[in-house]
Amino acid sequence: MSRTTPPRPLDVEALFPELSAYRGTTTRLHPRPGRPDVAASSVGGPLLWPTNEPWPMCTEPHSHARGRRPADIRRERQILASAWLREANPGPTEGERQLLEQLGQKHRVQEAATTDPLPLIGLAQLCRRDIPDLPAGPDDCDLLQVFWCPFDAHGPTGYSMLLDLRWRRSWEVTEVQTSPPQPQVVGFEGYVPEPCVLYPEQVATYPFAGLLPEDLCVRIDAWEEALEEEAEELADDDAAVVGYQYDLSIPPGWRVGGFASWHTTDPSPMNCRTCSTPMHLLLTIDSSEWDGGSGSWKPLEEQDLPTHRSATPTEVTVGRWGELNIFACPEEPDHPHRWSIQ
Repeated sequence: MSRTTPPRPLDVEALFPELSAYRGTTTRLHPRPGRPDVAASSVGGPLLWPTNEPWPMCTEPHSHARGRRPADIRRERQILASAWLREANPGPTEGERQLLEQLGQKHRVQEAATTDPLPLIGLAQLCRRDIPDLPAGPDDCDLLQVFWCPFDAHGPTGYSMLLDLRWRRSWEVTEVQTSPPQPQVVGFEGYVPEPCVLYPEQVATYPFAGLLPEDLCVRIDAWEEALEEEAEELADDDAAVVGYQYDLSIPPGWRVGGFASWHTTDPSPMNCRTCSTPMHLLLTIDSSEWDGGSGSWKPLEEQDLPTHRSATPTEVTVGRWGELNIFACPEEPDHPHRWSIQ
């Protein structure tokens, strides 16, 4: 089944015609639970990784001897999902609560030293044939594979994430690694994705308001304030006030290409550290597909599904329920990527 974004509540270009010059596209990935095969674009699925190539490892020295077992995390999710689906007496039973308490315990890997390489988690793979806004990789590569370390223990602060993005030519992989190494424990359950198939959909998008010309941004702000004042005068607490940020410009959820949102921090220049070229948004990894403020983007096929059961299909959590924007150099795609958490 495809996923279809509803028409926008308002025609933003009719309100602000000059926005037509800034219109772009982004591909919403719409990951949903499933069983992707090794050649498919997916989140949390098996990767097209050759047997003769070492699996990506985190080699930065840091503690990774204590955490939760990935199998326990997935089992916990299954129990909770089934428990809340019960029509009669929803929620975990007493026996399930005891099991959930056991599954939530942390374990220690006695032989793990801080200097030992740690297998990265395969987060996603994206193929150009499936995703319109995925740019070409270096040397005609058509497949992007995304990995991350399951511990926040990197960088100058010692509390940052570690990403590893790999491009490859899919047709060159003849023998696929079927049992790649996995971390025995993880530092945070949000790093463990659930297997999801993708339903890519290309939609129109517009830049974050703070990056538009100042006079246009001021007019958008004034328009939004007028709508809010009108809603207050009507004293209708249930009235949904349409906003540029949450309804008309940048869709929530996992997506490729388009514009980054800067709703948590001020916009920050993202220039390539190798050649100083302004970088383009490559991929957004989001903690949820929509929320209370962005519900207008909920696919038409899922309008009747409750948010708490359908908005977090990947079970991935970025930071404090945020999103991760990954940027790539448009001139040389093999230059190091940059990212920002919002």
